[in-house]
Amino acid sequence: MANIIKKLKRKHRKRKQQYQRAKLEQEQRKLAEMSPEEAYRSRLTKHRRTAVKKTLLTVGAVVIVVILVLFYIEKRSYHNYKILSASEQEDVVSTNYVEMSGKILRYSPDGASLVNSSMDTYWSSLYEMQNPVADVNDDYAVIADQDGTLLEMYDKDGETGSVTTSYNIIKARISSSGMVAAILDGGDSTWINFYASDGSLIAENQTHISDPGYPLDVAVSNSGDIMMVAYQFVDGSQTTSYVAFYNFGDVGQSEDDRIVSGYTYDGVVVPQIMYLSGDRAVAIRDDGFTLYKGQQIPKESTTIKVDKEIVSTFYDDNIIGLVFKNGNKDKPYTMRAYSTNGTMKFEKDFNIPYTSIKVSDGSILLYNSSQICVMNSRGVEKYSGTVDGTISDFIKTGWNRYLLILDNGVDVIKFS
Repeated sequence: MANIIKKLKRKHRKRKQQYQRAKLEQEQRKLAEMSPEEAYRSRLTKHRRTAVKKTLLTVGAVVIVVILVLFYIEKRSYHNYKILSASEQEDVVSTNYVEMSGKILRYSPDGASLVNSSMDTYWSSLYEMQNPVADVNDDYAVIADQDGTLLEMYDKDGETGSVTTSYNIIKARISSSGMVAAILDGGDSTWINFYASDGSLIAENQTHISDPGYPLDVAVSNSGDIMMVAYQFVDGSQTTSYVAFYNFGDVGQSEDDRIVSGYTYDGVVVPQIMYLSGDRAVAIRDDGFTLYKGQQIPKESTTIKVDKEIVSTFYDDNIIGLVFKNGNKDKPYTMRAYSTNGTMKFEKDFNIPYTSIKVSDGSILLYNSSQICVMNSRGVEKYSGTVDGTISDFIKTGWNRYLLILDNGVDVIKFS
């Protein structure tokens, strides 16, 4: 049997060689019958076809390799971590860290500084606050003294403005263009002030509990023209929310109080709102979320509702996530992640005992005082485990690079 197979293979090779010789002889006869110019063009055409074929084969091979590498990276999980660098901090308890412009904004009651992952300082600024809270949007940041009266504005190069408000600050938000909206406690009434990046006052709006309600949250569009406010009021025995869009550009001049659109939600609480990239905004509700779209006059586009109590939310410009309990003893939490057009990206049950959850540099981070978990934007678990020390914060700073804020210092780690 083996001899028969060998004979067949030799016969096949011989026929293949005879075919190739016959084809070559035919091409040579054709070239001989051509003029020199025609023969040259024929050889050039054949060469080009061969080159194109080789190029397509090479590109195809490269694409296949890239796809395989990306698939490997997508599905790969890690089981250990390595400390790349560690730095001891004198006062980690009162110092906070947040991503800003590809670096880290470090702030405390005494001042703020922009640092890299090795804690090297680009700039620093001094102030005095009792309870500093930061909001960052791309290259801009605002630090507000919550329950105090000081607002400090920054960009990637340092301080841009400072404001001492007339009333205590409840909350402050900044846009990617540096515009700041602040909710101020005026006692019997509440004020919502709008500031330029240098701290100059653009507009102020006084609100009352009865009309339009108590402001729970505020957000500013990337262009800086639109301010979004979520109000809450009681209508009879029912809690009602009102989401208003104020336009401080030309479009809003002819509208009462510059409100160009507003939406009332009966029996719903809206504790959190934010502007996403482009002209999109989202209101997180106690029963889901509502998306809005429109550069000058935002309109409702999509509403997603869930029938379970939401215990956590997370988001960035590309993903909106909800976590709720599902009653399962083994995996008591369900995570649903949506694209910013309302399409569900994935649903995942899990049992990680987290206390904090957020999106950092495209990854979903969950952690408590001693454990961390990292998922990618499609819900694939990349790492889950315990760390040495007590965790106060956890930030992704680059591909497989993370900042671990501990009670005794700051570690830069990578998974392995």
